[in-house]
Amino acid sequence: MTDASEPSVVNQRANDDALSRIRIVLCATSHPGNIGASARAMRAMGLSRLTLVAPQRFPDPEADALASGATDILRAAHVAATLDEALAGAALAIGFSARRREFAGGALPVRAAAHEALAYAARGDVALVFGSEMSGLSNAELARCQLVATIPSDPAFSSLNLAAAVQVAAYELRVASGAGQVWRAPAFEPATQDEIARLFEHGERTLVALDFLRPAHPKRLLPRLRRLFARARLEKEEVNILRGILARIDERLQRTRKAE
Repeated sequence: MTDASEPSVVNQRANDDALSRIRIVLCATSHPGNIGASARAMRAMGLSRLTLVAPQRFPDPEADALASGATDILRAAHVAATLDEALAGAALAIGFSARRREFAGGALPVRAAAHEALAYAARGDVALVFGSEMSGLSNAELARCQLVATIPSDPAFSSLNLAAAVQVAAYELRVASGAGQVWRAPAFEPATQDEIARLFEHGERTLVALDFLRPAHPKRLLPRLRRLFARARLEKEEVNILRGILARIDERLQRTRKAE
């Protein structure tokens, strides 16, 4: 018998292979901390290929410090003298820019660009290209890319930190690859309708004993409590806890009355 989850496992493996063919290219980086932080962002999203074009300071202890466990990416990083060298062998290059440019290629928001990158990565290497911290990619550098990607942001303050931009792009690639599932809380046994009804009856008796609920003038308290329990979608253990609390209140009330 074929495992029902097998197709999704195969698809995820293919997407992981596609991620392995995506390289992050940082051009003329001036702050080594941004290189390290970018490596950390890549590692967290399953990317591993980093290319640096003429970095001002690399390797550097600051890059190692901000990589925070992703120093293997720094050690394996390819340092290129030119962008043409960094793009060698890539089937698609996507340049990131926050500014509107005179550019012959197409421009996409980062989410759409991530899907485009993965589609190409199924067949060959893809480069995501980021410019320097001060001025981003030049027009000449963008001209070497088939697409421009933009990260939607506040028009009044559209400039992202370099490593933050890499993090956003890496995240979108991760989600587009189908690896966007998050952990789930363990499932608990839901309470049955009769268990909830008994809880409600117990609660009503206790509230009457507390003189909080007056049976002759209940107003809207009971319907509101019913609605509260319905919205809560109580679990069996939660009902047991509430019944236990009510039982303890009942005991205290009985002791108080005997003492009186």
